[in-house]
Amino acid sequence: MSPVSQTSKPFLRALAGETVTPPPFWLMRQAGRYLPEYRATRTQAGSFLDLCYTPDLAVEVTLQPLRRYGFDAAILFSDILVVPDALGQKVAFKEGEGPVLPAIRSAADLDRLDLAGFHQHLAPVYATVAGLAKAIPATTALIGFSGAPWTVATYMIEGSGSKDFPNAKGMMFSQPELFGRLMDLLVRATGDYLIRQIDNGAEAIQIFDTWAGALPEEEFAKWVIAPTRTLVERIRAERPGIPVIGFPRGAGVLYKKYVQETGVDGVSIDSSVPLAWAAAELQPHCTVQGNLDPLLLVAGGEALDAGIDRVLNTLGKGRFIFNLGHGIVPPTPPENVARLAERVKNWKG
Repeated sequence: MSPVSQTSKPFLRALAGETVTPPPFWLMRQAGRYLPEYRATRTQAGSFLDLCYTPDLAVEVTLQPLRRYGFDAAILFSDILVVPDALGQKVAFKEGEGPVLPAIRSAADLDRLDLAGFHQHLAPVYATVAGLAKAIPATTALIGFSGAPWTVATYMIEGSGSKDFPNAKGMMFSQPELFGRLMDLLVRATGDYLIRQIDNGAEAIQIFDTWAGALPEEEFAKWVIAPTRTLVERIRAERPGIPVIGFPRGAGVLYKKYVQETGVDGVSIDSSVPLAWAAAELQPHCTVQGNLDPLLLVAGGEALDAGIDRVLNTLGKGRFIFNLGHGIVPPTPPENVARLAERVKNWKG
């Protein structure tokens, strides 16, 4: 029996392979703009990055949804782009525009990045993890996280969010050596970052590969699966007993190859993944997490109830963690999240 199964925390038991009834649940972006108390704390912090780098406030916004809904897991409040920020690529968040970075387009741009002050820059994030480890309820698990190297690289190369990643894919196809150097740096930095989160109290890790679905099969294997496998193997070797969840959003049928070849303990699936397929093809290999459409949480009512029941009735009889197919969106009514929480907690299987 692995160390994670010897626990009273339902979330960790599910990741260790147990079928837990009712299943543990948490929601991506459970701390966020849909909550009035989050908006008040965000105003107090100033900018979004200031909130990420102010441990007392980051702990507070992480705890807010736990107080309301009794989730089985808390996830560190931070952002995937603190990694390039700590490497020396200054990140800013512009209202209505999202993240903006000075784009990496050449070897000279890449040479300006440096691991030297990495952990010092991220010390406030580690302090948040340590604070949460002390503050969360005894039966609640603490999730640390990072972006996956491919997804983080897209922002670094594009200089912002993108829909089709012309510069990132352009570098990947036409400057493979330069792209490989950037990915190697991100694999190393991300591994260091996750290990340090674990050392400060994170009990599980989630790796968000939000743009995994943008890559063709061969590139998916090289730039999504291989870097994730390296991170999983490093965590398993250096911090045994810490489970890893991967989220290669949009991967379609490649979810199965991802699960089999990365060695993740759990896989988070987006809302487009057919439930019966996930039960047949993914659940035999690892714990499945997901995958209610976040917009059902906005709609509420009977449509929400029916969506919750479909997910529970198809996946709840195996190793499973209830979640959304992506993050909570800002217009979500808090009372709909309460309705979801009550329905999941009362599910009898």
